[in-house]
Amino acid sequence: MMKMKTVLVIINCIILAIGNCGGPLMTRLYFRNGGKRIWFSSFLQTSGCPIILLPLLFSFLTRHRKQEQEDTKTTLFLIKPPLFLASVVFGLLIGFDNYLYAYGLAYLPVSTSSLIISSQLAFTALFAFFMVKQRFTPFTINAVVLLTLGAGSLALHADGDKLPKETRKEYIVGFAMTVAAAVLYAFVLPLVELTYKKASQRISYTLVLEMQLVLCVVATCFCLVGMLADGDFKNQEFDFLFIVQELRREAREFKYYCVVVAFTAVIWQGFFLGSIGMIFCASSLVSGVLISALLPLTEVLAVLFFREKFQAEKGVSLFLSLWGFVSYFYGKIQSEKEKRTQEAQLSQLQVTESVA
Repeated sequence: MMKMKTVLVIINCIILAIGNCGGPLMTRLYFRNGGKRIWFSSFLQTSGCPIILLPLLFSFLTRHRKQEQEDTKTTLFLIKPPLFLASVVFGLLIGFDNYLYAYGLAYLPVSTSSLIISSQLAFTALFAFFMVKQRFTPFTINAVVLLTLGAGSLALHADGDKLPKETRKEYIVGFAMTVAAAVLYAFVLPLVELTYKKASQRISYTLVLEMQLVLCVVATCFCLVGMLADGDFKNQEFDFLFIVQELRREAREFKYYCVVVAFTAVIWQGFFLGSIGMIFCASSLVSGVLISALLPLTEVLAVLFFREKFQAEKGVSLFLSLWGFVSYFYGKIQSEKEKRTQEAQLSQLQVTESVA
């Protein structure tokens, strides 16, 4: 059982790393090459959810083969109404969060957006403390403070970080939208963990995948409605043929449009599946820490691929963020050592009492 959980942790870390680093780069690539549709960009972040059907099909066939030997009926889905409704709520929140994040990324460099998102850990820790009674150590508190200061330092010098042809107002709005996205997603992570703890049915990884599928379908539909209703495609008849025509028109503005769109959908799915999976394997705070811990790699990739500026403020922010990551993981290592020492002492005490 522990070996399987270790495998799941490794798998989720890998797909979270791919999604967390690649997702923002692909979204920014869409806007850099002429993409202008924020709701469509939000839609892409969860529209890759049909991929989840593959592991779900494998899980169903495995369960079916096992239960066939036991002569019992295999249910197609494990999810029950309470968790289904909870997943619908999560989907609505994630759909709105996708819009906030896409709006911010339309007006911010990836490196700046990623550094702002690192402040999410502070909010995740705060919500986790009140919602799931997360235990804090001095190292955890130190990490949260450093990450918050790191993200806040970016607000000190906005003018030098604006994109070409971007106004100061657009930059500030993009900054505010990204902060709002960080806060909202930080609220969703402990909420998912709380749902796992309060659920009346046993939480398995298959059930986590089913919840993720429902969540993403709802979030995708939310963004699709926003696309139709709020100006991405101004057509009162909600004609899907019209939408296709508009997207084809946009596709003519740069090469490899379809490749960018497809990879954006697939890579972002890795982020959501990895973050939700890590909550199942560990906790919402660990998921938040891993998301923030991947910041340096995203930062470097943005500078390399998009030639983004790297001002002193970003250097300070990156230093504080890395310091925060080191503090958190050092604290975790120390906590694990203390836990193993206490367990060894307790075991030795029990042996001594047994001999006596």
